[in-house]
Amino acid sequence: MKAILAPVEPHPFIRSVLDAALVVANHFGSHIEGLALGPDIPDVVAFDVPAVWTVLSEKEQRELVERSRQIFEEFMLSCSVPRKSEAQDEVSCGWLGPQLYGNRYIDSFSRIFDLVVLGRPARHDEPPRQATLEAALFEGGRPVLMVPPSSPASIGTTIVIAWNGSTETARTVALSLPILEKASRVIVLTWEGWSMEGPSGAELVLRLRRKGIVAEAVTRRLNMRSPGEAILEDATALHADMVVKGAYTQSRLRQLIFGGATSHIITHAELPVLLAH
Repeated sequence: MKAILAPVEPHPFIRSVLDAALVVANHFGSHIEGLALGPDIPDVVAFDVPAVWTVLSEKEQRELVERSRQIFEEFMLSCSVPRKSEAQDEVSCGWLGPQLYGNRYIDSFSRIFDLVVLGRPARHDEPPRQATLEAALFEGGRPVLMVPPSSPASIGTTIVIAWNGSTETARTVALSLPILEKASRVIVLTWEGWSMEGPSGAELVLRLRRKGIVAEAVTRRLNMRSPGEAILEDATALHADMVVKGAYTQSRLRQLIFGGATSHIITHAELPVLLAH
């Protein structure tokens, strides 16, 4: 986790996003790259929608970039993070370019980073946007750390893996191994009646222990809760400071219509969640 991407857009809890990026960077001696994030400019605008609602003027774009850069640089300065470092294991930061980047850039550029840090999506398409999170998940191919509005005191000390045997969750576990290896406690949490055909939680624990990870298996009942509710409630009860979960093991359309664990988590999580698809 040596290269961390932290897109910056002014919103009420951008400080929490940067706090989380720095917590992870301190674990690994990482370089944090910031850039100014803004809404995508649509290729086609409906004739009855005023252009000022959908397209920022050049002046507005410059102002948004400058506000975002100031937020990033003032935060890093307040935390004594140098812009560059010759030492391999020293935390450093950098700012990418003078322009405003949209989701279509984030989804491709994130592929060269070890981790992308984003805020938990707000409602009504206000920043942080769900479209940004989904672009990074579906097109970036890298793990995304989704951060709640409150700044986390710690990340990755006690980790809950929400295990259901799915391909998405298996991939997320593999991508999160550097963080799992540094954890004091890793809990592979399963729920009766919520799993796919595949390896059990106990089998995953065995393989994690062979890598030197301090892992244990725990099984709970749903007790009339949805899987998303159970994941967040049980992770909190186990004093986890991070959840690892595969994102959208059901399709986005199915989750939109019927609901799903990922949809619930990205709406309600109050602790950092590491997601991948």
